[in-house]
Amino acid sequence: MKAIIYTRVSTAEQGKSGLGLQSQLDTIHEFCKAESIEVLAEYQEVETGKGADALDKRPILAKALTHAKKTGASLVVAKLDRLSRNVAFVSSLMETKVSFIVTQLGKDADSFMLHLYAALSEKERELISSRTKAALQVLKAQGKRLGNLTNLDQAQALGHATCRKDATAFADHVLPTVLQFRNQGDSLPTIAKKLNDMGVKTRRGGKWFPSTVTNILKRA
Repeated sequence: MKAIIYTRVSTAEQGKSGLGLQSQLDTIHEFCKAESIEVLAEYQEVETGKGADALDKRPILAKALTHAKKTGASLVVAKLDRLSRNVAFVSSLMETKVSFIVTQLGKDADSFMLHLYAALSEKERELISSRTKAALQVLKAQGKRLGNLTNLDQAQALGHATCRKDATAFADHVLPTVLQFRNQGDSLPTIAKKLNDMGVKTRRGGKWFPSTVTNILKRA
């Protein structure tokens, strides 16, 4: 199997500092090495992923898709939201007949699973927006002036803080079970399978994968 690597961050600041890009690249290379996948090329982009027409704004992604299609390789990304959080956009990418691999989901994730996670990512973006708006209303009620970058940053921070609080509460709830499996010698894939067999859902209501188990263990 051959791979074309695609990494993306959404702001010029992240692009200049390398924040996110190197992390994605390291994750993908580690994945490809473990799965014996040959890397043909790497493409990096600093651009927004918003909108169903995002491909028009992302020429590097277009080049990566062309390269993958020409060589019969799979386009590999670290997380699905590096392609987009928009379901319609992800669906349009699938129509290009280029195969996609999301390291977070594993190489065997089919189109149905990709659609499902795209829908979850889109919902997450909507929730983040709702939290930010709610936080802005709190600031407004406190008599603070809105419409400037300082308040916006503060509102976004409040929204992210709420999200982190929810994630911590969920991790605290499921961590004892995960640690019990881990301490008895179960591998990450085995733990994920056991949780799925037990009917336990992830915080976003999805299935467990080795990567999601790892995220929980990191909080230990």
